[in-house]
Amino acid sequence: MTHAQATASDRSIGDYIRDWRQHRRFSQLSLALEIELSQKHLSFIESGRSVPSREVVLRIASGLGVPLRIRNLMLLAAGYAPVYPERRLDHPDLAPARAAVDLVLKAYEPYLAIAVDRGWNLVSANAAAAPFLAQVRDPALLQEPINVLRLSLHQDGLGRLIVNYDEWARDILRRVAAQLEASGDPAIAELLEELREISGIAPGYEGRDEHGGVFVPMKMRFGDAVASFISTTTVFGTPTEITLSELVIEAFLPADAETAALLAVMVG
Repeated sequence: MTHAQATASDRSIGDYIRDWRQHRRFSQLSLALEIELSQKHLSFIESGRSVPSREVVLRIASGLGVPLRIRNLMLLAAGYAPVYPERRLDHPDLAPARAAVDLVLKAYEPYLAIAVDRGWNLVSANAAAAPFLAQVRDPALLQEPINVLRLSLHQDGLGRLIVNYDEWARDILRRVAAQLEASGDPAIAELLEELREISGIAPGYEGRDEHGGVFVPMKMRFGDAVASFISTTTVFGTPTEITLSELVIEAFLPADAETAALLAVMVG
């Protein structure tokens, strides 16, 4: 699915709805029942015989779980103004949200926590990131925007230090593939291909999660010690702003007492 970055001028509202309905594996009837709309009305909208109201566009988009930035394109395609703003996290209107992000990142210290955008580009990080970034050999990997997945898999980034590299890389590829399936974002498709090339893991060879879907640890070497981490993610609840809807805070917590002790010394 490659419609995520299409403009409203080259796609009709019917095209958007049909593509996302099929992507989410809804029939017209099942979607109509889900959003409490008649199947006939939905069919007329998809075929272009009927123009939906703004409320109906948003109801359909919500029922399909369409990302906010694509909901704006759907509104434009139907002839309405976008309703979801997109601002940088340092915009004055987002000051409370930025303060909340900084508070969460700080609270995780001495454990690593990062905030990333939808493309896994680094937005912010806490002080615990310093020992990790100090291991990067190629300065180009630290030029903005810093892509944390590229950084973690590249051998001149952190890849050479990850003891269970294949296991970790396969887990990352599975996660990004799932993100692509959910979003249909061409930028994520490009990232996935790049990460496959960096890791040397071809499509279809990501394998299955051997940890039963609970977590895959990241085991990283620091000198003579090996630290083991599990990751957790935090997102904003029901955001109505695009930047916040796509922001993810990922924390790397110690998987054992030895790692916790090591981080306490490294970060202070």
